[in-house]
Order: sequence, then structure tokens, then C-alpha cells
Amino acid sequence: MSYPEDLAYPEPRYHGDRGEVNAVFRPAGAPPDLTSPGGFTRYLATGQSTGGEFGLYDVQLGPRSPGARTHFHKAMAESFYVLSGALELYDGDRWVTGGAGDFLYVPVGGLHAFRNATDEPVRMLMLFTPGAPREEYFERVAEMARRGGEELKQFRIRHDSYFVEDFEE
Repeated sequence: MSYPEDLAYPEPRYHGDRGEVNAVFRPAGAPPDLTSPGGFTRYLATGQSTGGEFGLYDVQLGPRSPGARTHFHKAMAESFYVLSGALELYDGDRWVTGGAGDFLYVPVGGLHAFRNATDEPVRMLMLFTPGAPREEYFERVAEMARRGGEELKQFRIRHDSYFVEDFEE
């Protein structure tokens, strides 16, 4: 295989000569940041902790968890990597069942949804690029869903989550 002589890497953002000690380690046994019936969310790397580069979350959905209905994001891409269980993923065209090792990338503006339609938990990594302050969304979405109406719609918009149902006439 041949490789181009002039590789197109991004412009350097670090301009030092010796590197820095700035890595962040999170042990596997760290407690979840958020729990729900049969599930949890671990904030592995938040938009704030990565300087806005990405957000990475370890999410377990409990059995029969509705997940998120069809929506899109205007400012960020979202990716799903299934760690265990069977995750139903909507790719904007059709529902597919993802198992351990399956991956779905959703570019900015791409319609998508996810759910756990099984009687077992499902675990996945969710990646947002660039990183955004998703933590408030995760922590308050259930409360806001109970309130419903315009308050829920505005909460979703504040968090770059445009649900199709909010704009249907």
C-alpha cells in the first residue's frame, strides 16, 4: 500500500518542546455519576474536561428503557459503540439492532434514535464531537420529560437536541 508524501494533519495546538504531564485517569471501579432504574451513566470525559474536543460517556440502559426518540443535533456529531446487550439504533432510515462491538456514527444534522427493547440491560459508549455540556441534559431530562410541553421543548433546544415530535404540526 502506498501512502501520500504530504499528510494532512490538523495544525498543531500544542507549541511546547517537551510535552506536559496532563493526562487524566478514571479507574473502571469509579462509581457512576448518574443512576437510573436499571441503568447508569459515567462521565468518562466531559466537554469541559477535554477543552471542548469531545465528550465520552459510558451508559447502561435498563431493560425496556425507551432511550431517546428521533432527533438531531445542529452543533455536534454523536456516535454509539455497543459494549454489551442489544441496542436498537435508528439511523434516520431504519432501525437496526446493534450488539457488542457494533458502532453507529451520526454526523451533525443526522436523524437518529436509540432504545433498549430487551429484558436485559444494554451498555454503550456515547461520543459527542465537539464536546458540549451534556451533563445537565442527562441529569434533568427525566424531570423535564415529566413537565412536558413547551418547557421540555426549550430544554431540548438549549441542549442542541431537536426532537422531530417537537416540530410536528
